[in-house]
Amino acid sequence: MTVELGERLRLARLRRRLTAETVAARAGISRMTLYRAESGETAVALGTYVRVLAVLHLEKDLALVAKDDVVGRILQDNALPARRRRAPAAKPVGGAKPKSAQASS
Repeated sequence: MTVELGERLRLARLRRRLTAETVAARAGISRMTLYRAESGETAVALGTYVRVLAVLHLEKDLALVAKDDVVGRILQDNALPARRRRAPAAKPVGGAKPKSAQASS
């Protein structure tokens, strides 16, 4: 998945005719970090991808991430049972006063 994202970033950069040096400088990262992001290395921070997207004017695409939560909708449609709570602790019988209240009487 990150390899595909990295390749799409590289292609977007090339379509805009921007050099790796230019994008890296505008994103505030090193050229090597940009190379790693475009290669899809998993060690690259998510923030790095966001900065590169911003330089390429693609930051609006982030709004599409998890927009259609297919798995969540399936779970919701299956109406999974709600979590059951423990019964509340039993209250004292006969309205007995706490010891601190009895001592002051």
